[in-house]
Amino acid sequence: MDDALRDRLGAGKYLLVTSYRKNGTPVATPVWVVRDGDALGVWTAADSWKVKRIRARGDVLVGPCDVRGKPTGDQVPATAEICDPATTARYRRLIARKYGLLGRMTLLGSRLRRGLNGTVGIRVTF
Repeated sequence: MDDALRDRLGAGKYLLVTSYRKNGTPVATPVWVVRDGDALGVWTAADSWKVKRIRARGDVLVGPCDVRGKPTGDQVPATAEICDPATTARYRRLIARKYGLLGRMTLLGSRLRRGLNGTVGIRVTF
């Protein structure tokens, strides 16, 4: 994986993460994305289907997309893993910084609805 593509995906507003159901059917979901060293980080509800799919099968496809999940570039193979609480907290801070007021309001709303443990980070490596 070249750094230029990782930089471009990490700098984008949305990342399309395609995970797989048990029967192999791909399911694509647009998510906010932040750069995390040599990886990418996303944040989502802990009880979401994408988290369940990634726990069962960590291989994913990732690529740039718009807010509706329409791909705006090629998808590349990657590995996704559910993060520990410390990494999840770091992703929350990075998202708040990158997405500004909208990011902070979304994080606050999520914390009020789900509590601090209601969301998890997902680390994507290439």
